[in-house]
Amino acid sequence: MSLKCGIVGLPNVGKSTIFNALTRGNATSANYPFCTIDPNIGVVDVPDQRLWKLAEVIHPKKVTPTQIEFVDIAGLVEGAHRGEGLGNQFLSHIRQTNAIAHIVRCFDDPNITHIKGKIHPVDDIRTIHLELILADLESLERQMQKLEKKTKNDKEAQKKWNLAKKVFSVLEQEKKAISIIYELSAEEREILREFHLITTKPEIFILNVDEHSLENLNSYTLEAIEEIKKLNSEFIIICGKIEEELSALSAEEQKEFLKSLNIEQSGLEKMILSSYKLLNLITFFTAGEQEVRAWTILKGTNAKDAAGVIHTDISKGFIKAEVISYHDFENFGSLQKAKEAGKMRLEGKEYIIQDGDICYFRFNAG
Repeated sequence: MSLKCGIVGLPNVGKSTIFNALTRGNATSANYPFCTIDPNIGVVDVPDQRLWKLAEVIHPKKVTPTQIEFVDIAGLVEGAHRGEGLGNQFLSHIRQTNAIAHIVRCFDDPNITHIKGKIHPVDDIRTIHLELILADLESLERQMQKLEKKTKNDKEAQKKWNLAKKVFSVLEQEKKAISIIYELSAEEREILREFHLITTKPEIFILNVDEHSLENLNSYTLEAIEEIKKLNSEFIIICGKIEEELSALSAEEQKEFLKSLNIEQSGLEKMILSSYKLLNLITFFTAGEQEVRAWTILKGTNAKDAAGVIHTDISKGFIKAEVISYHDFENFGSLQKAKEAGKMRLEGKEYIIQDGDICYFRFNAG
Protein backbone atom coordinates (compact mmCIF):
# COMPACT_ATOMS: atom_id res chain seq x y z
CA MET A 1 0.00 0.00 0.00
CA SER A 2 1.20 3.53 -0.78
CA LEU A 3 1.85 5.49 2.42
CA LYS A 4 2.57 9.20 2.40
CA CYS A 5 3.52 11.33 5.36
CA GLY A 6 3.64 15.08 4.69
CA ILE A 7 6.36 17.11 6.44
CA VAL A 8 4.87 20.51 7.27
CA GLY A 9 5.73 23.64 9.24
CA LEU A 10 6.44 27.33 8.93
CA PRO A 11 9.34 28.38 6.67
CA ASN A 12 12.85 27.99 8.15
CA VAL A 13 11.96 25.50 10.89
CA GLY A 14 14.26 22.78 9.50
CA LYS A 15 11.85 20.81 7.29
CA SER A 16 14.21 20.41 4.34
CA THR A 17 17.21 19.72 6.59
CA ILE A 18 15.30 16.91 8.28
CA PHE A 19 13.95 15.64 4.96
CA ASN A 20 17.49 15.54 3.51
CA ALA A 21 18.75 13.57 6.48
CA LEU A 22 15.74 11.26 6.36
CA THR A 23 16.07 10.39 2.69
CA ARG A 24 19.73 11.27 2.08
CA GLY A 25 18.16 13.37 -0.63
CA ASN A 26 19.13 16.75 -1.98
CA ALA A 27 16.16 18.93 -1.15
CA THR A 28 17.05 22.62 -1.18
CA SER A 29 17.72 23.98 2.29
CA ALA A 30 18.33 27.71 2.56
CA ASN A 31 17.83 30.67 4.87
CA TYR A 32 14.81 32.24 3.15
CA PRO A 33 11.10 31.41 3.04
CA PHE A 34 9.71 29.17 0.29
CA CYS A 35 13.04 27.69 -0.81
CA THR A 36 10.94 24.52 -1.16
CA ILE A 37 8.27 25.22 -3.79
CA ASP A 38 7.42 21.90 -5.41
CA PRO A 39 7.23 19.11 -2.85
CA ASN A 40 10.31 16.89 -2.55
CA ILE A 41 9.42 13.21 -2.27
CA GLY A 42 11.58 10.51 -0.70
CA VAL A 43 10.88 6.82 -0.12
CA VAL A 44 12.39 5.53 3.12
CA ASP A 45 12.86 1.97 4.42
CA VAL A 46 11.07 1.31 7.71
CA PRO A 47 13.78 0.06 10.12
CA ASP A 48 12.88 -3.39 11.47
CA GLN A 49 15.47 -5.62 13.11
CA ARG A 50 13.10 -8.61 12.81
CA LEU A 51 13.47 -8.60 9.03
CA TRP A 52 17.27 -8.78 9.22
CA LYS A 53 17.22 -11.49 11.92
CA LEU A 54 15.01 -13.59 9.64
CA ALA A 55 17.45 -12.99 6.78
CA GLU A 56 20.43 -14.00 8.94
CA VAL A 57 18.85 -17.40 9.56
CA ILE A 58 17.35 -18.04 6.10
CA HIS A 59 20.10 -16.49 3.87
CA PRO A 60 17.73 -15.45 1.06
CA LYS A 61 18.88 -14.09 -2.29
CA LYS A 62 16.99 -10.87 -1.61
CA VAL A 63 15.79 -8.88 1.43
CA THR A 64 13.03 -6.31 0.95
CA PRO A 65 11.99 -3.93 3.75
CA THR A 66 8.64 -2.19 3.85
CA GLN A 67 8.66 1.53 3.04
CA ILE A 68 7.02 4.85 3.77
CA GLU A 69 7.00 7.95 1.57
CA PHE A 70 7.82 11.37 3.01
CA VAL A 71 6.77 14.54 1.23
CA ASP A 72 8.57 17.80 2.06
CA ILE A 73 5.89 20.43 1.50
CA ALA A 74 6.41 24.18 1.05
CA GLY A 75 6.46 26.21 4.27
CA LEU A 76 3.05 27.54 5.27
CA VAL A 77 2.41 31.12 6.39
CA GLU A 78 -0.45 33.02 7.97
CA GLY A 79 -3.14 33.55 5.32
CA ALA A 80 -2.30 30.36 3.41
CA HIS A 81 -5.99 29.43 3.16
CA ARG A 82 -6.43 32.66 1.17
CA GLY A 83 -3.47 31.78 -1.06
CA GLU A 84 -0.81 33.78 0.84
CA GLY A 85 2.76 32.57 0.27
CA LEU A 86 2.36 29.24 -1.47
CA GLY A 87 -0.85 28.46 0.40
CA ASN A 88 -2.88 26.91 -2.40
CA GLN A 89 -0.01 24.64 -3.49
CA PHE A 90 0.71 23.70 0.13
CA LEU A 91 -2.89 22.76 0.82
CA SER A 92 -3.32 20.70 -2.34
CA HIS A 93 -0.11 18.77 -1.62
CA ILE A 94 -1.02 18.06 2.00
CA ARG A 95 -4.48 16.75 1.02
CA GLN A 96 -2.71 13.96 -0.87
CA THR A 97 -0.89 12.62 2.22
CA ASN A 98 -2.10 10.08 4.80
CA ALA A 99 -0.56 11.73 7.87
CA ILE A 100 1.25 14.90 8.96
CA ALA A 101 4.70 15.24 10.52
CA HIS A 102 4.60 18.78 11.90
CA ILE A 103 8.10 20.27 12.39
CA VAL A 104 8.32 22.88 15.15
CA ARG A 105 11.42 25.04 15.62
CA CYS A 106 12.70 24.96 19.22
CA PHE A 107 16.16 26.49 18.80
CA ASP A 108 17.83 29.88 18.52
CA ASP A 109 20.15 30.63 15.63
CA PRO A 110 20.93 34.22 14.60
CA ASN A 111 21.94 32.95 11.16
CA ILE A 112 18.52 31.45 10.43
CA THR A 113 15.70 33.96 10.33
CA HIS A 114 12.25 33.24 11.72
CA ILE A 115 9.39 34.40 9.53
CA LYS A 116 7.81 36.24 12.50
CA GLY A 117 11.09 37.63 13.80
CA LYS A 118 11.10 35.60 17.04
CA ILE A 119 11.02 31.97 18.18
CA HIS A 120 7.61 31.09 19.63
CA PRO A 121 6.76 27.37 19.18
CA VAL A 122 3.22 27.60 20.63
CA ASP A 123 2.36 30.50 18.33
CA ASP A 124 3.84 28.58 15.37
CA ILE A 125 1.76 25.47 16.15
CA ARG A 126 -1.42 27.53 16.45
CA THR A 127 -0.70 29.40 13.20
CA ILE A 128 -0.39 26.14 11.25
CA HIS A 129 -3.49 24.62 12.85
CA LEU A 130 -5.60 27.71 12.27
CA GLU A 131 -4.66 27.78 8.58
CA LEU A 132 -5.57 24.11 8.18
CA ILE A 133 -8.87 24.64 9.99
CA LEU A 134 -9.73 27.71 7.87
CA ALA A 135 -8.91 25.76 4.70
CA ASP A 136 -11.24 22.94 5.83
CA LEU A 137 -14.00 25.42 6.66
CA GLU A 138 -13.85 26.82 3.12
CA SER A 139 -13.79 23.36 1.56
CA LEU A 140 -16.64 22.06 3.74
CA GLU A 141 -18.78 25.14 3.08
CA ARG A 142 -18.54 24.54 -0.67
CA GLN A 143 -19.48 20.88 -0.20
CA MET A 144 -22.44 21.79 2.02
CA GLN A 145 -23.81 24.17 -0.59
CA LYS A 146 -23.82 21.35 -3.15
CA LEU A 147 -25.34 18.86 -0.71
CA GLU A 148 -28.10 21.23 0.42
CA LYS A 149 -29.57 21.30 -3.07
CA LYS A 150 -30.03 17.50 -2.92
CA THR A 151 -31.31 17.07 0.65
CA LYS A 152 -35.04 17.32 -0.14
CA ASN A 153 -35.17 14.15 -2.25
CA ASP A 154 -32.01 12.30 -1.23
CA LYS A 155 -31.68 10.67 2.22
CA GLU A 156 -27.96 9.99 1.72
CA ALA A 157 -27.33 13.63 0.88
CA GLN A 158 -29.28 14.61 4.01
CA LYS A 159 -27.05 12.34 6.16
CA LYS A 160 -23.95 13.86 4.65
CA TRP A 161 -25.22 17.39 5.10
CA ASN A 162 -26.09 16.74 8.77
CA LEU A 163 -22.60 15.43 9.45
CA ALA A 164 -20.99 18.25 7.51
CA LYS A 165 -22.91 20.75 9.65
CA LYS A 166 -21.72 19.01 12.82
CA VAL A 167 -18.08 19.04 11.67
CA PHE A 168 -18.40 22.66 10.47
CA SER A 169 -19.46 23.66 14.00
CA VAL A 170 -16.36 21.95 15.45
CA LEU A 171 -14.07 23.72 12.96
CA GLU A 172 -15.71 27.07 13.78
CA GLN A 173 -14.55 26.54 17.39
CA GLU A 174 -10.99 26.31 15.97
CA LYS A 175 -10.81 22.59 16.72
CA LYS A 176 -9.59 19.99 14.23
CA ALA A 177 -12.16 17.65 12.67
CA ILE A 178 -10.26 14.61 14.02
CA SER A 179 -11.08 15.78 17.57
CA ILE A 180 -14.60 14.27 17.32
CA ILE A 181 -13.64 11.10 15.44
CA TYR A 182 -14.46 8.83 18.43
CA GLU A 183 -17.91 10.39 18.83
CA LEU A 184 -18.89 9.30 15.33
CA SER A 185 -20.50 6.03 14.22
CA ALA A 186 -18.71 3.76 11.73
CA GLU A 187 -21.04 5.05 9.00
CA GLU A 188 -20.29 8.68 9.89
CA ARG A 189 -16.55 8.03 9.81
CA GLU A 190 -16.90 6.67 6.28
CA ILE A 191 -18.81 9.79 5.24
CA LEU A 192 -16.21 12.02 6.93
CA ARG A 193 -13.50 10.45 4.79
CA GLU A 194 -15.41 11.53 1.67
CA PHE A 195 -15.05 15.19 2.71
CA HIS A 196 -11.23 14.95 2.31
CA LEU A 197 -10.52 17.34 5.16
CA ILE A 198 -6.92 18.09 6.11
CA THR A 199 -7.67 18.19 9.84
CA THR A 200 -8.88 14.58 9.86
CA LYS A 201 -5.31 13.42 9.17
CA PRO A 202 -3.35 12.04 12.15
CA GLU A 203 -0.47 14.28 13.20
CA ILE A 204 2.83 13.85 15.00
CA PHE A 205 4.99 16.75 16.15
CA ILE A 206 8.73 16.77 15.48
CA LEU A 207 10.41 19.21 17.88
CA ASN A 208 13.62 20.37 16.20
CA VAL A 209 16.14 21.37 18.90
CA ASP A 210 19.82 22.34 19.02
CA GLU A 211 22.55 19.88 20.07
CA HIS A 212 22.51 21.01 23.70
CA SER A 213 18.78 20.56 24.18
CA LEU A 214 18.39 16.86 23.35
CA GLU A 215 18.93 15.91 26.99
CA ASN A 216 18.36 19.18 28.85
CA LEU A 217 15.17 20.49 27.30
CA ASN A 218 15.13 24.22 26.64
CA SER A 219 12.17 26.52 27.40
CA TYR A 220 10.96 26.44 23.77
CA THR A 221 10.68 22.65 23.87
CA LEU A 222 8.89 22.61 27.24
CA GLU A 223 6.38 25.20 25.98
CA ALA A 224 5.74 23.16 22.82
CA ILE A 225 5.23 19.94 24.81
CA GLU A 226 2.61 21.61 27.02
CA GLU A 227 0.69 22.76 23.92
CA ILE A 228 0.93 19.32 22.27
CA LYS A 229 -0.41 17.63 25.41
CA LYS A 230 -3.52 19.84 25.18
CA LEU A 231 -3.99 18.56 21.63
CA ASN A 232 -3.65 14.90 22.75
CA SER A 233 -0.97 14.40 20.10
CA GLU A 234 2.33 12.53 20.02
CA PHE A 235 5.75 14.14 19.67
CA ILE A 236 9.40 13.25 19.30
CA ILE A 237 12.45 15.45 19.88
CA ILE A 238 15.26 15.48 17.34
CA CYS A 239 18.20 17.67 16.39
CA GLY A 240 18.07 18.26 12.64
CA LYS A 241 21.75 19.29 12.61
CA ILE A 242 22.89 16.01 14.22
CA GLU A 243 20.62 13.97 11.96
CA GLU A 244 22.13 15.70 8.92
CA GLU A 245 25.63 14.79 10.12
CA LEU A 246 24.53 11.20 10.80
CA SER A 247 23.10 10.79 7.31
CA ALA A 248 26.54 11.31 5.78
CA LEU A 249 28.04 8.39 7.76
CA SER A 250 28.08 4.65 7.12
CA ALA A 251 25.85 2.39 9.25
CA GLU A 252 28.81 1.41 11.47
CA GLU A 253 29.95 5.02 11.86
CA GLN A 254 26.40 6.03 12.75
CA LYS A 255 26.34 3.49 15.60
CA GLU A 256 29.62 4.84 16.98
CA PHE A 257 28.48 8.44 16.67
CA LEU A 258 25.18 7.74 18.46
CA LYS A 259 27.04 5.84 21.17
CA SER A 260 29.36 8.82 21.71
CA LEU A 261 26.28 11.02 22.19
CA ASN A 262 24.70 8.45 24.52
CA ILE A 263 21.73 8.05 22.12
CA GLU A 264 20.24 4.58 21.49
CA GLN A 265 18.27 5.37 18.34
CA SER A 266 18.53 8.17 15.82
CA GLY A 267 15.77 10.77 15.80
CA LEU A 268 14.95 9.89 12.22
CA GLU A 269 14.44 6.21 13.05
CA LYS A 270 12.03 7.34 15.77
CA MET A 271 10.32 9.62 13.26
CA ILE A 272 9.87 6.84 10.69
CA LEU A 273 8.58 4.33 13.25
CA SER A 274 6.30 6.91 14.91
CA SER A 275 4.83 7.88 11.52
CA TYR A 276 4.26 4.20 10.74
CA LYS A 277 2.52 3.69 14.09
CA LEU A 278 0.54 6.91 13.62
CA LEU A 279 -0.97 5.46 10.44
CA ASN A 280 -2.13 2.40 12.43
CA LEU A 281 0.10 0.08 10.42
CA ILE A 282 1.68 -3.27 11.22
CA THR A 283 4.15 -5.52 9.42
CA PHE A 284 3.95 -9.17 8.46
CA PHE A 285 6.66 -11.20 6.74
CA THR A 286 7.04 -13.74 3.99
CA ALA A 287 10.22 -15.78 4.16
CA GLY A 288 11.88 -18.18 1.72
CA GLU A 289 15.17 -18.88 -0.01
CA GLN A 290 14.37 -16.45 -2.83
CA GLU A 291 13.29 -13.53 -0.67
CA VAL A 292 12.60 -12.43 2.89
CA ARG A 293 10.16 -9.52 2.71
CA ALA A 294 8.25 -7.19 5.01
CA TRP A 295 4.72 -6.19 4.04
CA THR A 296 2.62 -3.29 5.32
CA ILE A 297 -1.04 -3.65 6.27
CA LEU A 298 -3.52 -1.77 8.42
CA LYS A 299 -3.95 -3.16 11.92
CA GLY A 300 -7.04 -5.41 11.91
CA THR A 301 -6.53 -6.76 8.35
CA ASN A 302 -7.64 -10.37 7.84
CA ALA A 303 -5.55 -13.10 6.19
CA LYS A 304 -7.40 -12.99 2.86
CA ASP A 305 -6.93 -9.23 2.48
CA ALA A 306 -3.30 -9.45 3.62
CA ALA A 307 -2.70 -12.04 0.90
CA GLY A 308 -4.10 -9.53 -1.59
CA VAL A 309 -1.35 -7.05 -0.65
CA ILE A 310 1.13 -9.56 -2.13
CA HIS A 311 -1.00 -10.33 -5.22
CA THR A 312 -4.71 -10.15 -5.99
CA ASP A 313 -4.61 -13.74 -7.36
CA ILE A 314 -3.48 -15.03 -3.94
CA SER A 315 -6.45 -13.34 -2.30
CA LYS A 316 -8.91 -14.62 -4.95
CA GLY A 317 -7.72 -18.21 -4.65
CA PHE A 318 -7.08 -18.10 -0.88
CA ILE A 319 -7.28 -21.49 0.86
CA LYS A 320 -5.34 -21.21 4.13
CA ALA A 321 -2.51 -19.24 5.73
CA GLU A 322 0.36 -21.02 7.42
CA VAL A 323 1.40 -18.72 10.26
CA ILE A 324 4.30 -18.66 12.70
CA SER A 325 4.62 -15.70 15.07
CA TYR A 326 7.93 -13.86 15.07
CA HIS A 327 8.14 -14.50 18.81
CA ASP A 328 8.08 -18.28 18.22
CA PHE A 329 10.63 -18.00 15.41
CA GLU A 330 12.94 -16.07 17.75
CA ASN A 331 12.42 -18.51 20.65
CA PHE A 332 13.22 -21.61 18.58
CA GLY A 333 15.89 -20.03 16.39
CA SER A 334 14.45 -21.07 13.01
CA LEU A 335 11.17 -21.58 11.17
CA GLN A 336 11.82 -25.30 10.89
CA LYS A 337 12.35 -25.76 14.64
CA ALA A 338 9.25 -23.68 15.37
CA LYS A 339 7.26 -25.96 13.00
CA GLU A 340 8.65 -29.08 14.67
CA ALA A 341 7.56 -27.68 18.04
CA GLY A 342 4.01 -27.33 16.70
CA LYS A 343 4.08 -23.54 16.51
CA MET A 344 2.89 -23.31 12.93
CA ARG A 345 -0.85 -22.67 12.71
CA LEU A 346 -3.26 -23.08 9.81
CA GLU A 347 -5.55 -20.06 9.73
CA GLY A 348 -8.64 -19.26 7.64
CA LYS A 349 -9.45 -16.13 5.68
CA GLU A 350 -11.00 -14.29 8.68
CA TYR A 351 -7.88 -14.65 10.84
CA ILE A 352 -6.60 -11.19 11.85
CA ILE A 353 -2.93 -10.87 11.01
CA GLN A 354 -0.78 -9.88 13.99
CA ASP A 355 2.29 -7.65 13.87
CA GLY A 356 5.33 -9.83 13.13
CA ASP A 357 3.43 -12.85 11.77
CA ILE A 358 5.46 -14.89 9.29
CA CYS A 359 3.02 -16.14 6.67
CA TYR A 360 2.87 -18.59 3.80
CA PHE A 361 -0.38 -18.42 1.86
CA ARG A 362 -1.90 -21.50 0.26
CA PHE A 363 -4.05 -20.60 -2.70
CA ASN A 364 -5.69 -22.05 -5.76
CA ALA A 365 -4.00 -20.62 -8.85
CA GLY A 366 -6.80 -21.75 -11.15
